[in-house]
Amino acid sequence: MRAAAAALSAGIWVAATAAVMAQEVRYAAVVMPPPGESNCPGGMCQVEALTGVFEALAATEAGQRTRPVHILQLGDSHTAGDRITGKLRADLQARFGAGGRGVLPPGQPFDGYAPYQVRIASAGWTSESARLQPPAGAPSPRVGLAGMRTAGGTGALIGFELDPGAEATVVGVCGRARGVGAGLSVEAGGLGRGLDFNGASPDQEECGELTLTGSTSSVRLIPLKQDLVMDSVMLSGAGPGVMVSSLGVIGATLRDLASRDEAIAASELAMWRPSLIVLAFGTNEGFDDALDGRAYETLLRVQIARMRRLAPAASLMLLGAPDALRSGATSGCSADGQRAPPPSLAVVRDVQRRVAADMGVAFWDWQGRMGGACSADRLALRDDPFMRGDRVHFTSPGADWIGGVLSGDLLTAYDAWKVAGATAVGEAH
Repeated sequence: MRAAAAALSAGIWVAATAAVMAQEVRYAAVVMPPPGESNCPGGMCQVEALTGVFEALAATEAGQRTRPVHILQLGDSHTAGDRITGKLRADLQARFGAGGRGVLPPGQPFDGYAPYQVRIASAGWTSESARLQPPAGAPSPRVGLAGMRTAGGTGALIGFELDPGAEATVVGVCGRARGVGAGLSVEAGGLGRGLDFNGASPDQEECGELTLTGSTSSVRLIPLKQDLVMDSVMLSGAGPGVMVSSLGVIGATLRDLASRDEAIAASELAMWRPSLIVLAFGTNEGFDDALDGRAYETLLRVQIARMRRLAPAASLMLLGAPDALRSGATSGCSADGQRAPPPSLAVVRDVQRRVAADMGVAFWDWQGRMGGACSADRLALRDDPFMRGDRVHFTSPGADWIGGVLSGDLLTAYDAWKVAGATAVGEAH
């Protein structure tokens, strides 16, 4: 029987190998299209608003900075997937060095959550995510900028396994420890240490940091108190480099950011110390046919002012809503004529561009850089599709491409800023 099984297995292997050889196709690298044209020079408007983060990057290159430059992106499913931000992270870390994996939700926010550079597993925790906010608003649990919280007691465990190059030296946790003394045991490198993040009252949000004895690729958090609550976890390097955090919620709009608890967000931002906050909302608002443009503009202005108040040292950048199409059109712009952009999407982009210019916020022309009007259809019809069939979400190669366009535009603007600064110094002398 074993001989027969071995022979059968060998026969299948030979047949499979022959079939592969007969059908072999030479590898061809994916041809990346050039970025689309934009009314913003190099895709970026109000580049001067990025001076703060550019100064931090320049200090890193000069060896004058001792902690990571933290870029924090808040947004919808484009952010939640971590594909676009993953490319941004890889490009920036390749140039400035790796500063850690960044901020993560305290568990799995949705099925299939698979962020780059880290794997997350947990047991014994009860998770709760905030509801998506309708126009009239809805009750929401107290959650921070990750949009979820987890509660657990003794016996619960959450673990983070980090890829090479993403090792952590500093562990930060925001939440409510519900008592006196250490609330969590942080196990890393074979050692366990207590992390105290207790507030003046059981319901007061606090954040605590713990610097490990060395960098580690494995971190486990174990509650030492009953009913302990975690809102977010930060895994950072202790030295210079870049750290890119992506906190997105599928289906989110700017209303969801507005519903995040003020005290929690304030504590989180104080510990995270972002040098740049990127707001990447707008797609879901664009699919709302009842969108009130004036109300949306007011909300956007309020949220920009809020981020400035809570993180006064951070530069701010808006990602303009990307191109996206809806099916069911009779004379649409798509190749088959059956898809067209929802009308509110143009309203969203117009508001974003005007408010960014008026409030001195950097603006990246996402739609323009992906090819302009109806580019979602053209990208979906490539031999190697860059957009999914829904004409809303990017495929993995597409996300890698557009993330590279974003990082390229950001770095081009940074290099131009450095040259301008050097020229100004030379002229002054």
